[in-house]
Amino acid sequence: MSYQQEDNSGKILLAVLAGASAGIIAGLLMAPDKGAATRGNLKNAATKYSGQLGEQLSKYGEELDSKFKGYVEKLEDMGITGAGSSLKLKGDWNESKGKLRQQYAQLTDEDLQYAEGQEEDLIGRLQQKLGKGKREITKMLNDL
Repeated sequence: MSYQQEDNSGKILLAVLAGASAGIIAGLLMAPDKGAATRGNLKNAATKYSGQLGEQLSKYGEELDSKFKGYVEKLEDMGITGAGSSLKLKGDWNESKGKLRQQYAQLTDEDLQYAEGQEEDLIGRLQQKLGKGKREITKMLNDL
């Protein structure tokens, strides 16, 4: 049996938010300032903490994205999802475009435009032009 560390970052974030909320409520009930001053203080605090919260959520989102991609690759390597569930372009794209144009004369330069990070756009254009499924297109591109 293997030991896996549990990711408690979501629980920690929830506890921080609950604590901040309790502090705000207590502050409102015991506020020494008048209403306008208290609202101004609350607005400043909310602005400060919303920025920090946004940064944390962005960080966790990036971590989840990289973990998910790693899991997909592991599943492919194990043969569970099969080849073609994620795109891995290798080599010179211009050379690969030439091979695709030889196989599929109907493809244009516009259809074969590729920029790193825009794999989904390329796959979508090829799906429409060739009438094939995403998995089939991904496998075809990986095999080039």
